[in-house]
Amino acid sequence: FIGDVRDAERIKQACEGIDIIIHAAAMKQVDTAEYNPEECIKTNVGGAQNVIHAALHCGVKHVVALSTDKACAPINLYGATKLTSDKLFIAANNIRGSRDVRFSVVRYGNVMGSRGSVIPFFLEKKRDGADYLPITDRRMTRFNISLEEGVALVMYAIKHHIGGEIFVPKIPSYRIIDIARAIAPEMPIKEIGIRPGEKLHEEMITVTDAENTLDIGNYYAILPTIS
Repeated sequence: FIGDVRDAERIKQACEGIDIIIHAAAMKQVDTAEYNPEECIKTNVGGAQNVIHAALHCGVKHVVALSTDKACAPINLYGATKLTSDKLFIAANNIRGSRDVRFSVVRYGNVMGSRGSVIPFFLEKKRDGADYLPITDRRMTRFNISLEEGVALVMYAIKHHIGGEIFVPKIPSYRIIDIARAIAPEMPIKEIGIRPGEKLHEEMITVTDAENTLDIGNYYAILPTIS
């Protein structure tokens, strides 16, 4: 079954007879989004709306949307669209009426080994015999989550959500330069400068959201301010 998250009718067809939706479709490249803002909005915001409407139309029971730490106090378009998407999914709980459906969000850090992430990028440079490993800034840090941890977070949300939460894992942050040195200690490192829309340090929970956040063991749950 193929389709496009921008295609509302195709999304409805895909959701017929479905109990659970895990919404992972997104344009996630920060620099690409900066140079193609309208396309990013169509996918990340318009696509989220299509999924919500399809879930309500088709009688879906559980909807969990995958988000990102870049949605936390965003400074780039990608983060802003994901923040908007998060708010759409949270607000969808207020328009469900008598429907038995719950909408929640899970917030990831960088998924190790995912397409476009730093680990496969450094490994490719090493394999190709590059002269150096490029990093944007020696001070830069990122939150790190394994694929298995990401799956466990989604499964936890599906099992335990009541609707409206943003689930945040307790995960470590790491310096990009440490990853580079671990992968290729023999290769020199060259700073190339921060790309458009990048932060030196990401956040998982803002100071404001912390006031509405519960510690639930391995995760935090940011509760909605409007219910």
